[in-house]
Amino acid sequence: MDQSLLSSRAVVGMYYAALENPSSGWIGRVCNRFGSNQASETYAFLGQNPRMREWIGGRQAKGLRGNSMTIANKHYEATLEIQVKDLRRDKTPQLRARMAEFAQEGDAHWGTLASALIVAAPSALCYDGQYFFDTAHVEGDSGTQDNDITCDISALPAAVHGVVTAPSIEEMQQAIVKGIAQILSFKDDRGRPMNSQARSFTVTVPIGLYIPALAAVNAVRTAAMQNNANPSALGNFNINIEMLPELTWTDSFAVWRDDSPIKGIILQQETDVQTKMKDESSEFAFDNDAIQMGIDAWRGADYGLWQRACYVTMI
Repeated sequence: MDQSLLSSRAVVGMYYAALENPSSGWIGRVCNRFGSNQASETYAFLGQNPRMREWIGGRQAKGLRGNSMTIANKHYEATLEIQVKDLRRDKTPQLRARMAEFAQEGDAHWGTLASALIVAAPSALCYDGQYFFDTAHVEGDSGTQDNDITCDISALPAAVHGVVTAPSIEEMQQAIVKGIAQILSFKDDRGRPMNSQARSFTVTVPIGLYIPALAAVNAVRTAAMQNNANPSALGNFNINIEMLPELTWTDSFAVWRDDSPIKGIILQQETDVQTKMKDESSEFAFDNDAIQMGIDAWRGADYGLWQRACYVTMI
């Protein structure tokens, strides 16, 4: 009689072994991740903190502005089916590879949620009632502010000119810097600069702009190394280029300040990823000669501070 060499317990073990080294990558740079213990969470902190002032006449406490946003947790799942014959025939290397990929899904799903928000950002509302990327944000005494800008690359001082879907290295460098400069110009609800300490940025680009963007930053890094300067900086700023396949843009990209405590996107976690199994003794296995392993979690995502990002369209 055949003896199964692998069991559902071994499959679960492969899954958890592959969870040992999760990596958040760009997600951790442009997103906050907050815990949740209820169906939804309201974020009332999306205003500006009071600044230091000379102590005259006692303390002057200032509360946050009345900006808030509620994020509901949703239930997400993924289920993998494995034939019992593959367990019996000891397909260990193939199953280990499959489980490693499956184990990454829980972490990769955060990227799916964040990418969907970035794609929709030019036409999706954020906490102030404007689109996340918009030309008419107003916060108290800030005046009208624009984090949806254009850059006429034909007017830039460049030795080589390209087109908006394939800009030259010089054009891409200057377009990125324009996005950074716009973020640095943003003011809080009391009219004071709110990104003056920014030193690190992430640029999210579609597939078509990845090579120009990477070449733009690498050219500066190479020049810096030749002059014994900081090889990871563009000017005085650290720049990370991230290509997101989900982006459908062809002539635009987004710049994100990634060194601030409150970021441009909020990821919310109510439960860790949980595993559930229909094993060899289940009715499903009896009827289908297969086992199923499922993962599920309750989580949510939405926009944080629009002041931490700028959308740049090349024209």
